[in-house]
Amino acid sequence: METMRAITQRTFGGPEVLVLGSAPVPEPLPTEVRVRVAAAGVNPVDWKTRSGAGMAKVFGEPPFTVGWDVAGTVDAVGPGVTRFAVGDRVFGMPWFPRQAGAYAEFVTAPSRHFAHRPAGLSEVAAAALPLAGLTAWQCLVDIAAVQPGQRVLVHAAAGGVGHLAVQIAKARGAHVIGTASSGKHDLLHDLGVDEAVDYRREAFERAVEPVDVVYDLIGGEVSLRSLDVLAPDGLMICLPSAAAADALAAARERGLRATGMLVEPDGDGLEDLARLVDQRNLRVVVAETFPLERASHAHRAGELGRTTGKLVLTT
Repeated sequence: METMRAITQRTFGGPEVLVLGSAPVPEPLPTEVRVRVAAAGVNPVDWKTRSGAGMAKVFGEPPFTVGWDVAGTVDAVGPGVTRFAVGDRVFGMPWFPRQAGAYAEFVTAPSRHFAHRPAGLSEVAAAALPLAGLTAWQCLVDIAAVQPGQRVLVHAAAGGVGHLAVQIAKARGAHVIGTASSGKHDLLHDLGVDEAVDYRREAFERAVEPVDVVYDLIGGEVSLRSLDVLAPDGLMICLPSAAAADALAAARERGLRATGMLVEPDGDGLEDLARLVDQRNLRVVVAETFPLERASHAHRAGELGRTTGKLVLTT
C-alpha cells in the first residue's frame, strides 16, 4: 500500500500533539479528484479543533488530521469527473466542516470543492485563500449583498479573513472602513481601505459614521459596541458565529439585524475569487510559511493572534 506523509494527532491538546506520521494515500471515489498537495493554509479553526473546540464535535475523538485549505495538482480523477483532468492546478476548501485532512501530501474530495488556480497566484498564496476568502465572499456577497456606495466596517481588517474582506467589499464598490493597530494602516490603505481606525487609540464607535454593514471578526464587546454604528436598516455579521449569541440577542432588542454564519465548500465562490485575482482586485498576504513537519510551530505562531494575513504549510 502506497503511503504519504501526514500530520496527525492522537489526543486533543496544545501544538505539541501535532506529529508527522504516515497514512495510506487515498483513492478518489466517483465524482472525486485526488490532489497532490503543494501547500495547505493554516486557519484559527485548525488550532481550535486540535485543542478540542472548533469542529472537534464534528470530527469526534482523535486520531485525525486537521486542515481544509489546499493548493496543488490533480493527481487522479474518479469516474464522472468532468471539471478537471490529471495535471490541472487547483485550490479549494474540501469537506468543511467534515475532516479533509489537508495537512498531508494527498487529499481526495468532490471535484466541485475545487477550482482552477489563477495563473497569477502562487501555490502558497492559493493555499491561503479558500477558507478565509470564501468566508468573506459568502458573508459580504451572498448574505449582505454589498452594493456600490454602501459603507462597510471590517474589524480585524489586517487578519486572515479581514484583509480579503476589505478587498472584496472594495471590489463591490463599497466605502470600506477597517480597524487595526496603526502599524498595519499602510497595508490597509494599499488594499483599498478608505478609512483606517486604530482601535488602540480611539473608540471606533466614536470615530466611525453609521455603516450599512459591520463585518465583525472579533466578537464579544466589539460586537456589542458595533451596534452603535450600524444604520437602522443595516446588517451586522458576527464571526465566529458560535460566540455571537449575545450580540444577536442585543441586536434583536434594539430592532437591528445581525447574523452569524459558517462557511461552506463552494466551487463557484472559488471561481469568483479567482476572477478577482485575475482582475488584480484581490491579493493574498502570506505572513509566513512552514514546512509540513513544523505544523506545530505554525499553530504556535497563529495562536499568538498577531498574524497579518495568513500562515501556510508547504509539503
